[in-house]
Amino acid sequence: MADNDADLLAEGDLVADYLEELLDIADLDGDIENSIQEGRAFVAIDTDSDQLVGKDGEVLDALQELARLVVMTETGHRSRLMVDVAGYRARRRAELTALAKDAIAEVQETGEPARLAPMNAYERKIVHDEVAAAGLVSESEGEAPNRRVVVQKA
Repeated sequence: MADNDADLLAEGDLVADYLEELLDIADLDGDIENSIQEGRAFVAIDTDSDQLVGKDGEVLDALQELARLVVMTETGHRSRLMVDVAGYRARRRAELTALAKDAIAEVQETGEPARLAPMNAYERKIVHDEVAAAGLVSESEGEAPNRRVVVQKA
């Protein structure tokens, strides 16, 4: 497993090369940036096109899985690498934070649990972190792809 910045940047370089080829094949324009964020390799494609994001980030999630497979194939270890396209992840994080704050306010006002729409594990973690910071509790319920966060009083 990658445990230092040099390893993480090397993971990002592998993926950046792969994505550069993919952009060429698909005849899409975009600049690729490799960095480290929250202890993970983070590869961002700066583009005006949302083709690589897809509906609800589905294409982006698939690209990220492919990128992690590239790292696994080349290095033999699993990667927690994140891929972003056109700032989608930051916008989605802001939406999820607002959604969590609305659910927190609702639970504090009514005392009743609030069930959110289904979301993937990464998105649920963002919501769980926001709920915990507000002093409430949350849990995930259901099976993927319909797994959702339930927010309630402690």
